[in-house]
Amino acid sequence: MNYQYLLCDIENKVAVVTINHAPGNKLNTQVYQEITHLIGELEENQDVHALVLTGAGDEAFVAGADINEILEMDTVGMMDLTQLTRIAFSKIENLNKPVIAAINGVARGGGFELALSCDLRIASKKAQFSFPEINLGVIPGGGGTQRIQKVVGQGTANELLYFGEAIDAERAYQLQIVNKVVEHNELLSTAKDWAEKLAQKAPVALRMMKLAVHTGSNVDLESALTIEATCFDGVFATQDRKEAMTAFVENRKPLYVGK
Repeated sequence: MNYQYLLCDIENKVAVVTINHAPGNKLNTQVYQEITHLIGELEENQDVHALVLTGAGDEAFVAGADINEILEMDTVGMMDLTQLTRIAFSKIENLNKPVIAAINGVARGGGFELALSCDLRIASKKAQFSFPEINLGVIPGGGGTQRIQKVVGQGTANELLYFGEAIDAERAYQLQIVNKVVEHNELLSTAKDWAEKLAQKAPVALRMMKLAVHTGSNVDLESALTIEATCFDGVFATQDRKEAMTAFVENRKPLYVGK
């Protein structure tokens, strides 16, 4: 597939995916389709162990949906677009590799939802976060009402959703929406450093870790413990587990093969 709005660079087992749709890197039908397709390709790429997702330029990670596209949509058209949104964001959330959002500016509406679908989030000091949908007569439709609750709890989620007001990077850090805040010019290098550290981990163990965390968070405790045990048993049977434990005993770095 030829990508009109996405850039992808792969180095040191890390794929840096950049949304490049000026102005504001806004989301539309084509962007959602490209995200879904590219993430699928990277999922199958054995040379990629971790991803960084960011926006082009210095002003916006993703400044929301392309209002020009949806303004004249009828209900059926909007239902189709909402489904594309769900597929794209779920593809990121359920990817068998960790995804780090490098939030370089405004993360508004769908941009905020996109960041929430990632495993880890690093923000530039210039970043801002908001769900402005209530001020446009609608509500978030890309998982925002649900994913934000898991991060900040229902009370704070209600405040962010009901008022639709923006918060800065430091406030987002206080609310544990982002894992780290850095100077703007350090954002991408920091995200790449994190991704390269993750890329050095045992691939199957990292995949099972993500599966246990994400799947377990959506079920009751007993079911989650069963999921964790199943993932643990699967990892224990791998060559990489034996190599990691042997390397630990021999005081050397492990050499993983992804099996």
